[in-house]
Amino acid sequence: MADSRKLFEALIHENAHSLRIFLHSLVHDPSLVDDLFQETMVIAWRTLDRFDQERSFGRWVRGIARNVVLTHRRRDARQLVVAREDLVDLIDDHCESIQRMSNDFLDDRLDRLRRCIDSLPTTYREAIRLRYQRELKGQRLATQLQTSWDNVKKRLQRGRKILFECMEGKWSAPRGAEV
Repeated sequence: MADSRKLFEALIHENAHSLRIFLHSLVHDPSLVDDLFQETMVIAWRTLDRFDQERSFGRWVRGIARNVVLTHRRRDARQLVVAREDLVDLIDDHCESIQRMSNDFLDDRLDRLRRCIDSLPTTYREAIRLRYQRELKGQRLATQLQTSWDNVKKRLQRGRKILFECMEGKWSAPRGAEV
């Protein structure tokens, strides 16, 4: 259940902005948009087991939102201003193309981060990997690295600084390391 929750949170975080834009394009009342967004999130969480991971999560959750809007329109048409169906499809397609572009950007950044981590000096690389990949903290991390906790904090601080500089293109990796 914890993995499903983390997956759901990550997917929602990635798609929340485009979902809100989608809802705003269908409904002009901001407070109603908030209500519809929340209702969409509840339905998406309850039906997450039906999501096909081979397909786009953004398109799936916008489909849920579309159905939520249509249900509300049937109940109280006075509150909603809904665009023509062909326009809704066009907006959904546009949201999908934007999402794909941002995923490509994210993939590029993740690849660069991996290369930057690989190019770190060994002491910093091991501290970073144990802390953030294996999620070790405090004395357990110090024990694993066979050093003091103060030394670990310094390694993490220096390693994060180098990673930041590497991601910004301001750090040159040692010879033989590709970034």
